[in-house]
Amino acid sequence: MINGLKRAAALGAATVALAAGALAGTVGTASAAPQHHRPPVASHHCKKTVGHWERRWHPEYRDRHHHRHAGYWIRVWRPAHQDCRR
Repeated sequence: MINGLKRAAALGAATVALAAGALAGTVGTASAAPQHHRPPVASHHCKKTVGHWERRWHPEYRDRHHHRHAGYWIRVWRPAHQDCRR
């Protein structure tokens, strides 16, 4: 009978210790949880642009033989992208 009481007391103490450890563990993880920040600024700064051909000016240059090459326009493909201005 006494052994049964000792066993019940030990089991109860172990259960209380386990529950206290679990409670302390959740408090620790709750404080380590990420803070809730504002969502990123919406698209009123950004504009989506579809892919298009763009004309770019290549300025004149001199090659390694010192010959002058006139500037010229060239068409360059710009893929779809997002322009963001702040």
